[in-house]
Amino acid sequence: MSVRELIVLGTASQVPTRQRNPNGYLLRWDTEGLLFDPGEGTQRQMVLAGVSSSAITRICLTHFHGDHCLGVPGIVQRLSLDQVAHPVHAHYPASGRHYFERLRHASSFRDVADLREEPIERDGVFAVGVAATLEARRLDHVIESFGYRLVEPDGRRMLPEALARFGVAGPDISRLQRAGVLEMNGRTVRLEQVSEPRPGQRFAFIMDTRLCDAAYALAERADLLVIESTFLDEDAALARDYGHLTARQAASVAADCGVRRLVLTHFSQRYPDPAPFHQEAVAVFDGEIVVARDLTRIPVPRRVTGSDIAPAAGAPVPG
Repeated sequence: MSVRELIVLGTASQVPTRQRNPNGYLLRWDTEGLLFDPGEGTQRQMVLAGVSSSAITRICLTHFHGDHCLGVPGIVQRLSLDQVAHPVHAHYPASGRHYFERLRHASSFRDVADLREEPIERDGVFAVGVAATLEARRLDHVIESFGYRLVEPDGRRMLPEALARFGVAGPDISRLQRAGVLEMNGRTVRLEQVSEPRPGQRFAFIMDTRLCDAAYALAERADLLVIESTFLDEDAALARDYGHLTARQAASVAADCGVRRLVLTHFSQRYPDPAPFHQEAVAVFDGEIVVARDLTRIPVPRRVTGSDIAPAAGAPVPG
């Protein structure tokens, strides 16, 4: 059975606290495990969360500030120590190649993992898989930073009752899915007669940035949006100066982009109480809000089906 969930390994920004480890987020997406922005201590947080290194298939860094990458040496060495058999792809801003080189070879170890570096130089899709495409967009931080988005292609869900009504079964179902039309017992069966739209799921990951067009583009129609909210709105000037978002700004992105589940994270040490982040966000976003805590698991919302999709103006409503 496929699993799609976010495992939160750390929620602090630059300085850890007693309750918050520096950044670290593992997205489990079917057979993929995408490790985003592993800060220092990520390897231990994975142990506490019950996640093995073999779960990692990609390492995705938004930028090269320490709280987003100082866990790379431990993770890379653990891949070799555990003799992870599959390739692990590493994505990061190409302008930071020299930083990744230092992190990857920070100390002596027996390097046997198949770690494939794939630096990002520009906006757009950079990885295409069976289950989804992975794309990046340049954000507005004090150094080069990219946000990420995972997009599953739209498809269709077969309706068992409709299939039975038309007498479509067994291998004929696959043939109908491929061709879109099938001749059955002297009549034509079309795919739309026995199926309904199944919008692909979307995940977006936005770390250190000011408000910018790229943040909105990444968050558009995200089922699950993970976004930094380093500051509260009372410190909006600090957020702007240091290239960050407030909780209110992060929630406004979610509201404008039709996000289903909003995850706030990357909190400054100046705020020991997480409650104000939720209070600030709920004032502008009426969807589900999660103020992230270390070692929690956040599922991707259940898939939207055709019956959940409102018909366009003027479209016939099924009777």
